[in-house]
Amino acid sequence: MSQFLAGWAEVALTPDQKVRLCGQFAERVSEYVETPVFATSLAIEADGDCAVLCSCDLVSIDLNLLQLVRERLAEKAPDFDARKIIISATHTHTSVQYAGKNIDAGNSLKTLMKYLPEDAVYEEMMAGDDSVMSDADAVLFLADRISQSAAEAWNSRRPARFSNQFGRAAIGMNRRAHYDDGTSQMWGDTNTANFVALEGGNDNGVELMYFFDEQEKLTGVMANLCCPAQTVQHRTFVSSDFWGKTRKLLQEKFGPDVKLLALCGPAGDQCPVDLIRWVEPYSDVHDPNIKRNNPPRRKADPSMFDIAGSWKAGRRVYHEIEDAYEDALKELLSPGTFTHEVMDVELPIRMVTMSERDEAERRLQEYVEKNKGKTYTYDDNARMHVYAGTLARFDYQQKHHVFSAEIHVLRFGNIAIATNPFELFLDYGNWVRAQSPAEQTVLVQLANGSLGYLPTEKAEQGGHYSAYVSSGLTGHVGGDILMRRTLTEIQKLFGEI
Repeated sequence: MSQFLAGWAEVALTPDQKVRLCGQFAERVSEYVETPVFATSLAIEADGDCAVLCSCDLVSIDLNLLQLVRERLAEKAPDFDARKIIISATHTHTSVQYAGKNIDAGNSLKTLMKYLPEDAVYEEMMAGDDSVMSDADAVLFLADRISQSAAEAWNSRRPARFSNQFGRAAIGMNRRAHYDDGTSQMWGDTNTANFVALEGGNDNGVELMYFFDEQEKLTGVMANLCCPAQTVQHRTFVSSDFWGKTRKLLQEKFGPDVKLLALCGPAGDQCPVDLIRWVEPYSDVHDPNIKRNNPPRRKADPSMFDIAGSWKAGRRVYHEIEDAYEDALKELLSPGTFTHEVMDVELPIRMVTMSERDEAERRLQEYVEKNKGKTYTYDDNARMHVYAGTLARFDYQQKHHVFSAEIHVLRFGNIAIATNPFELFLDYGNWVRAQSPAEQTVLVQLANGSLGYLPTEKAEQGGHYSAYVSSGLTGHVGGDILMRRTLTEIQKLFGEI
């Protein structure tokens, strides 16, 4: 059996100039850096196989960025199989926007332009501002930095040991309110007589792995929880959100060289915001889906749209890491069995019906007619997005029925690790974890692609953002195929099939 080797690297993704911030309908440009953003990589080699897991403080990892990183990594670390890199996003909405490209299942913007008048005017904040990094330059900058992080981790691997532990941190909560007419709404108002329940549950579990060198000195921690990094998601600064606070506290306690690999689990319907105990943010978040008219004051957490909320969430994760550290020291292991499988899974395109197509066209035409002569803003963009997306999908599906999604399944001793390129609703992850034969199952979303939301059937019936047909490439039928394939591959690695 080969020796267990591990290596770490942390490379900044913060440019030395202003950047556009990705993740909202409103255009935002960075004013300053609240907490730096990083690409943090963990390289593993054991039992004749290998992997590099790279966590990026970005909203997504688009397919063109993945390809660029792999090309550069092949040059910087030629002895590493670049197909075995896993690049995932923490889904922070306050990081670098770049020229991304995924599977083009219908371009909603191009479709929208067909319906807008030729003289339509869009409100833009920073158009033509040379002080802002262009999206084209940003993707090259990120590819260089991420590949540097992965290569440094691979080239620095040394004999290591690890310990897997478990914690609980109340961070993620369901963000879809369900109403008495059967509809649901992301960020929906719960202070209304029509509110019935949150559409789904949450998962406060934190899967933890601690890595040590031969002198039993902590080198890094992997933390996996089901919540995107979205506590300051609307702000106009660069920030790694609550993970940046966890990283800062961790390094203050254990030393500046200790790394944090932050992995987001299935969380397409999760967020740090408590919709029941709603606390208003300090300032306008410029989001048409987050509007409250004179909400009652609540004694609860600080608003999870503010910096105070990001510190509260960051401390909760840190305390779990610190609390389990002493137990980790007592249980240092080598993985023994280590296997890393990479595969492409064919999934069905989520289809638009004729009636859905006709309704979307009617609603879009009505909106344009009603708003003749106005300057379109982010609010209009958000409201027209669903209709334009539905029409674009209808056109695309005339010639396309399936697509391919890259997933990774690993066995690391008694631990299973599985990835997917979606904003995966929590129920899917619960289904896999509950039936997995592994001692712990680490599930990582938004990895090696950004193919949209993957809602449950219940969410599709409820509708609204994240569950619309154009919110993602596939729907619950594809979700069922993906999860069954993931579970089957895990069972194979653990000898149950």
